Amino acid sequence: MRLGVLDVGSNTVHLLVVDAHPGARPLPAHSHKVELRLAQLLDEDGAIGPEGVDKLVGVVQEALQAAEDKGVEELLPFATSAVREASNADDVLARVQTETGVELQVLTGAEEARLTFLAVRRWFGWSAGKLLVLDIGGGSLEIAYGIDEEPDAAVSLPLGAGRLTAAWLPGDPPETDAIRALRRHVRAQIARTVGEFSRFGAPDHVVATSKTFKQLARLAGAARSADGLYVQRELKRGSLESWVPRLAGMTTAQRALLPGVSEGRAEQLIAGAMVAEGAMDLFGVETLEVCPWALREGVILRRLDQMPSRLDQLPSA
Repeated sequence: MRLGVLDVGSNTVHLLVVDAHPGARPLPAHSHKVELRLAQLLDEDGAIGPEGVDKLVGVVQEALQAAEDKGVEELLPFATSAVREASNADDVLARVQTETGVELQVLTGAEEARLTFLAVRRWFGWSAGKLLVLDIGGGSLEIAYGIDEEPDAAVSLPLGAGRLTAAWLPGDPPETDAIRALRRHVRAQIARTVGEFSRFGAPDHVVATSKTFKQLARLAGAARSADGLYVQRELKRGSLESWVPRLAGMTTAQRALLPGVSEGRAEQLIAGAMVAEGAMDLFGVETLEVCPWALREGVILRRLDQMPSRLDQLPSA
C-alpha cells in the first residue's frame, strides 16, 4: 500500500510518501517539504502566534493535496517538540483539525527517541550490537541506547538547533561570549544524562540521524546525498572539533556557501554543531556513522508492524 507520513517538526513540515507492506523495506515515492521553523515562531509566552498557526494550517493543507495527488491510502500525521511545548498547543491542534481534518498525534520526546531508534536498528540490523543513537532536531536532542528494537534508555533534551539559535545566538556571526555561554549550557544538559546510559556499558556502534548530522558529516568530507543512501558516511570528533570555531566565526551567508549546507539551515548550523560536539565528547565517541533513516521511517515501520503480514493472509489448511 502507499503510506504517507506527515511530520510537523520544529524546522520543517515534511510529507514522505512510501510504497510499503509488512516485512518489506519502505520504498520512497515522493517527498514534499516546507521550512516553517515553528521553533523560532514562539512568542515570549511560548505560544505559536496567529501568523505561525495560519502558516501551519496552510502547509498542512498543501501536504494533504500532495498526498491525494500521489495516491496515499493512509496518512500518519504527527508533531514533535515545537507543537508539543507550545503553551497554546491544544488550540493549535484543534484549529489544524477543524480547518484541515488532520488530527496530529503529538509525540513525546521519549517516543521520538524510541521510534528513531527503531528505524536505526532496522537499517543496521542485529549485527550492529548495542546501539547508541543521537538525533538533533530543530527543537530537541534525542538520545537512545539498546541492543533490541526497543531501547533500554531513551531521553529527549531541549537542545534543538533552531531552539538554541533563537534563544542563545542572536548575532551574525554570534558573539564570543554567547558561544561560550551556549557551550556551557549544552554540556551541562547532556552531562546530566550520561550516567543513565553509561550503566549499560559501551555501545558497539554509535549512529546519528538528522539533517544537522548529515551536513556536519558532509563538511568533514563524507559523500554527497546525491551519491545514494547506501554509501557509508562517518563523522569523526576530531574533524567536528576543528569545524566548530570556524563555523562560529562565519556569518549565516558564509555558512550557506559551504558544501552540503542548505540556506535554510545555515543560521542554526553552529548551534547544532555545538550540540553534536558536546554529545560526542561527553559520551566518549570518536567516530559515528550517519543513518539515512530516522523518525519518519520509525513511524512508518511501527505502523507496518501493526498490519497483518502476507503470511497472516494465507488461507488456513
